[in-house]
Formats: sequence, structure tokens, C-alpha cells
Amino acid sequence: MGGGDLKDEIAGLDFLKATGFVDPKKIGITGGSYGGFMTLMAIGKAPDIWAAGVEEYGIINWSTMLKSSDPSLNEYLKSLLGNPEQNRKIYDADSPITYIRNERAPLLVLQGDNDPRVPKEEAQQVVDLLKKEGRIVDVHYYANEGHGFVKRENQIDSIRRTIAWFDQYLMGKAAVPSEQTAQSKP
Repeated sequence: MGGGDLKDEIAGLDFLKATGFVDPKKIGITGGSYGGFMTLMAIGKAPDIWAAGVEEYGIINWSTMLKSSDPSLNEYLKSLLGNPEQNRKIYDADSPITYIRNERAPLLVLQGDNDPRVPKEEAQQVVDLLKKEGRIVDVHYYANEGHGFVKRENQIDSIRRTIAWFDQYLMGKAAVPSEQTAQSKP
């Protein structure tokens, strides 16, 4: 996890660069759930190629996930990574928290307050660590949302926040205050 799949993402990015249609200094990455995990792995393990990131309800640390996540997901995780005590190095190597201090891309984190699969504490770890490091990071928690955003207004808001983040950090447009973003009409 975060190895061959990250190489695939980078190969896709290299393809885009080779077309000449994209500015290689203005490439962002986003994803939710495992895509959020991959966003964190990408900006941590390949920090020089991403100009901005938006991560939605992604895993930062497989070890802490085992302590606070859904029990059925934990069993699945153990089937992939093995026993956490015996395979500590694997859990560490496959966790974005091992690499996140390398990131250089401004990061927006979007998370449901009541996510049983990837608990809010995973997002809070990312935000706390990056803020402590003096990095550009912002977070928005959606009340009464779980893993993914079900309420239409939150889906729209998360898309608007993502676009505004990329507009600011990839396109150089002025930031839109989050209150305006959240109150904008579709």
C-alpha cells in the first residue's frame, strides 16, 4: 500500500507532463478514503512533484486505525498487513505518517465528524502534525457525516472547498473565505 500504486500515480503524472498540456509545477492531488490515504502517501513520499493536495477521510496511521476504527475493517487490515505486533515495520512503512513531514504541498483535509471507518482522529493527527511543523494546512469537519459525505449541501461544500483550494494554490487566485465558500449557492 503506497508502493506500486504510488508508482502508478507518478507514471500518470509523468504522462501528463510529457503531453505538454500541463504545467508540471501546478499539479495537485486529491482523493477520498483509500484515495485520501494515497494523497497523503503521494505528498509525503514524492513531495517535489505536487503543488497542492486535498485529502478526504484518509488513513494517516494504520496502527492508530486499529485502535479506533470499525472492527470488521480492522480484521481486513490485519489480513493485509499481518499481526500489528509482529509486523510493526510493515505498518510503519505503509503509513503516511512515516513520510508526511516531507510534504511541501499545501494540504486541505475534509472529514466527517462521525466516521466509523476512518475516525476523525486520523484527520486530526495530520492537521496537528503539519501545523506543528509550520506547514500550510486547513481542515473542515462535517457535522453528522460519516465515511463520505451523504448530505447534498456537504457534497457541494466539499467540492467548492476543493476547487477553491486548487484555485488558490495551483492557479494563484485569491483565497475565498471559508464562510463564503460554505454559504455560496450552487
